[in-house]
Amino acid sequence: MSAVVTLTLNPAIDRTVTLDRLIPGAVHRARSVRSDAGGKGVNVARCLADWGIPVAATGILGQDNAAPFEQCLAAKGIDDRFVWIPGETRTNLKLLDLGASDTTDINLPGLDVTPGILETVRAVLVDMTAPDGIAVLAGSLPGSLPADTYARLTRELKARGARVILDASGPALAASLAAGREALPYAIKPNRHELEEWADRPLSGLADVIAAARALRASGIPLVAVSLGPEGALFATEAEVLHAHPPATQVASTVGAGDALVAGLVAGLHEGRPLADTARLALAFAAGKLTGPGANLPGRDAVEAIARTIRVEEAGP
Repeated sequence: MSAVVTLTLNPAIDRTVTLDRLIPGAVHRARSVRSDAGGKGVNVARCLADWGIPVAATGILGQDNAAPFEQCLAAKGIDDRFVWIPGETRTNLKLLDLGASDTTDINLPGLDVTPGILETVRAVLVDMTAPDGIAVLAGSLPGSLPADTYARLTRELKARGARVILDASGPALAASLAAGREALPYAIKPNRHELEEWADRPLSGLADVIAAARALRASGIPLVAVSLGPEGALFATEAEVLHAHPPATQVASTVGAGDALVAGLVAGLHEGRPLADTARLALAFAAGKLTGPGANLPGRDAVEAIARTIRVEEAGP
């Protein structure tokens, strides 16, 4: 068993193409190209390993191109519990526009996952998750799996006493939030757009985001963290609502920044930090990742130095 386990059911090899400027319809000459073993749960595990927290990772990989994942997980010291199936893990394209400091994602379809394969992964996940541990369920679902997959896994893990952190969107998130209190995760990390989808209305100002986060927390989720891009992030519990402001950062790549924030949130929970310190750590993870390519953190001292610069203020009771 492991204190922290991540699940990635739809991993990807992230191929990042760096361009001076992205112009639709034009021919481009890339500055550089790099490939990283990715997927949200994999990225979270990588950042946690960089921080020094023992972590296991499971999910589904295509056996025809599993080598990049094997190499990455071994290099980071992550306990590799992935299930291999025939075929290739998808490749996602990320077009990094240096001129706009923005990234355009092109996500390809994933592997075809049968109920039998999912049952194998479920057994590994449950076996690896300690009763008082943290399980991170992250990323999209393969199209062959039902939308309530995360809800069913959360229900079982909660029954064992684990805290489930969910980072999903679309139908998978909607199904989890509608599955009843016994299937609600301990924490979720929507961005503003995903929160708007749940609230079914625009959230143009911070007060609107706070109101929606409170409503989501009141539904039975102990911790709601909302990533707000350049505005930082909001953290809402029953006792307090905090707004963490990001530090000034020289951005090298935004790939995996949201996953790094989730990793910082998990690290704070694992270490039993107060909410304000957890918020600082989450934003420091994200800011630290922004300074380099791939889902990697700088050294621990550098992350702690960033955390000390992050301003956290009360946003409401």
